Amino acid sequence: MPASLQLSPDGRLRHFLTIEGLSRALLTEILDTAESFAGVKDQTVKKVPLLRGKTIVNLFFEASTRTRTTFELAAKRLSADVLNVNITDTSTVKGESLLDTLRNLEAMYIDMFVVRHADSGAAQFIARHVAPHISVINAGDGRHAHPTQAMLDMFTIRRHKPQFGKLCVAIVGDIMHSRVARSQIHALNTMGAGEVRVVGPKTLIPASVEGLNVRVFHDLSDGLRDTDVVITLRLQKERMRGTLLPSAHEYFQLYGLTEARLQVAKPDVIVMHPGPINRGVEIASEVADGARSVILQQVTYGIAIRMAVMAMAVGARASAQR
Repeated sequence: MPASLQLSPDGRLRHFLTIEGLSRALLTEILDTAESFAGVKDQTVKKVPLLRGKTIVNLFFEASTRTRTTFELAAKRLSADVLNVNITDTSTVKGESLLDTLRNLEAMYIDMFVVRHADSGAAQFIARHVAPHISVINAGDGRHAHPTQAMLDMFTIRRHKPQFGKLCVAIVGDIMHSRVARSQIHALNTMGAGEVRVVGPKTLIPASVEGLNVRVFHDLSDGLRDTDVVITLRLQKERMRGTLLPSAHEYFQLYGLTEARLQVAKPDVIVMHPGPINRGVEIASEVADGARSVILQQVTYGIAIRMAVMAMAVGARASAQR
């Protein structure tokens, strides 16, 4: 995807569709902007007036609780008006095309679409066809990308381990079907992480993944050894075709993250998970709820990151219109 689709003529973020092609300086600006919003939750009135008078539509073609809720909360904390469009109730199920649906929403003077879709490239398609005054934020498309999840993960890592260049990060589990993993790999490499590993069974790791500048491990102990950060992924059973795993029980025996298995990682390792968690499948409760887990912090920081992306996109558009 050309970076120009995401950026305004002066290089600022207009749409946020993928991490791919964006500069380290821009990712750092997102993290720094999120840092400025992180304290809003502690104010008596948890709002800033930055997007007052703007209208944001959460256009979710795929079910989601945490992502949609944090996008909605982020928009409201920026004082925007928010509409949550339930696709199952819209005219698209009556035969209206996606573009016709968009045109009707545009006629209501929308300023931003937050899009989640089961098909890869859906957010990009919408960004190419919306009116110039509208920004599009990708809230996850197919197996392709989930850029705000990757950035909230980078924010969480930076809060605990500020120097990316010294970090060894292992991403464990279903790499094959994970849009989160793909975005995390691009973000970690762009931020200059010392080493990025992917760990999992051969059936869940795409053959081309080494081209993304990662080391591949099929043995969990080898993959976790001397790591600073471990990101465990959910098994995306809804995206699997055919039998890729013997059973959830056997998967946990081989790749489930337990305290015993974490002993080979560095003593101050942090454990992350983009959720939702399958306890006893990819992670043990003792780890998910343990002292090294920063999983709930990821959820909290997700609001600040989404506030940052929305604010930057609207700011870029305002700059381009001046």
